[in-house]
Amino acid sequence: MNGALTAGEHAVRAVPLASPDQTAGAARAALAGKKFDCADTVCVTDAAGRMVGALRLTALLAASDTARIGDIMIADAPRCLPDADQEIVADLARRLNLAAVPVVGADGRLVGVVPPEALIDVLRREHVEDLHRLAGIMHGNQRAESALEESPFLRLKHRLPWLMVGYVGSLAATAVMARFEDVLQAKVAIAFFVPAIVYLADAIGTQTEAIAVRGLSLAHRPLSRLLMGEIATGLLIGGVMGVLALPAIYLAFGDGRLAVAVALTLVIASTIASALGLLFPWILSRFGQDPAYGSGPVATIVQDVLSLLTYFMVAAVLV
Repeated sequence: MNGALTAGEHAVRAVPLASPDQTAGAARAALAGKKFDCADTVCVTDAAGRMVGALRLTALLAASDTARIGDIMIADAPRCLPDADQEIVADLARRLNLAAVPVVGADGRLVGVVPPEALIDVLRREHVEDLHRLAGIMHGNQRAESALEESPFLRLKHRLPWLMVGYVGSLAATAVMARFEDVLQAKVAIAFFVPAIVYLADAIGTQTEAIAVRGLSLAHRPLSRLLMGEIATGLLIGGVMGVLALPAIYLAFGDGRLAVAVALTLVIASTIASALGLLFPWILSRFGQDPAYGSGPVATIVQDVLSLLTYFMVAAVLV
């Protein structure tokens, strides 16, 4: 996210402190009467101010008076550096269910704590930004922000190139249909399922695009792992739809080969659509393009062409 704040900029300094050699009773007494900017987490520091652990205030309050802080603290409590991006810090808190995130310098000294209200605000802002990105309003991109207010000629300039790619793709889809004319002539029923297959592939791809646009900014795994996850998801979705379609088509048309061809195509087309739905927004973003303009038209027509090609190739073999 452009212009994102860091953990250090969000951190508050007035936080509860304790030392590992203190007893819980002594630590509670030391905190009494003091005012804190954030009291959710008690940071445990050594004599040099280096963070050696942390514990929640509730844990301190529940401990016996004689309990040693070093024994009840979490020594490997999560923490972040001051220059950590706010988005990564908020995601860390979300994944580990943290009320607040301690911030330490490179030397281990405690800088402060990112409080709950800051974490909530970051998550809200990131969520709104993701929704805006999906709607075509990219943060920091003046052209996208004014997409609904600019002149029709500018709108034409921004949108038409991508739609022309879709136009060329539609010609390719027509060519695929023409290439397999003999398959259609041999069994007209094959054509009945073209709209359903194309629609389902588009729907899966569009759904994946929406999830990708919303989630890529928060995901910290490599693209290869994300892609494998989407491929597996598409395979499962296609498998379920194929299993549902197989008996229905057989009962309606009495043609087992046609039923298997449609079911197998659904599996393959769903897998391809899921992969493309993730790849296109990622690729366009990497090249500095707004996914809102390009990913929909381009991914849709590519999915259509590949779905048709898959269907007719499978049908040519099985039917």
